[in-house]
Amino acid sequence: MIHNINRSDRVVHQPIQQKSKQVNVDRTFRSFIDDALKNVDSEPKMTFSHHAQKRLDQHGVSLNQQDLTKLEEAVDTLAAKGSKQSLILYDDLALIASIKNRKVITALKSNEMHEVTNIDSAIQIK
Repeated sequence: MIHNINRSDRVVHQPIQQKSKQVNVDRTFRSFIDDALKNVDSEPKMTFSHHAQKRLDQHGVSLNQQDLTKLEEAVDTLAAKGSKQSLILYDDLALIASIKNRKVITALKSNEMHEVTNIDSAIQIK
């Protein structure tokens, strides 16, 4: 038996055209400022444990912004080299820091330091 297929019965598949996504970019001055501020705040700052802060207070030591900047640069250097727990010597201070957490764990005067354990690196800040 032969069936006559009418051409109008055929379903023609045509490729579906996807609409191109248009990205709406806000080019206002404010958006550039917001992006710049996000990048500045993305790097975590150094923090001090309660114990380290208490030790600094006992010795009458306060660190200014320049000191903190030098400390952060030292931690960046240590992190780039893969350090985890480090001894940081700065002036007459000896600081033990967790590089991963960017936190000073303890602080003491260099002349009080007799033995240091559980560190994998050391750096002297000048």
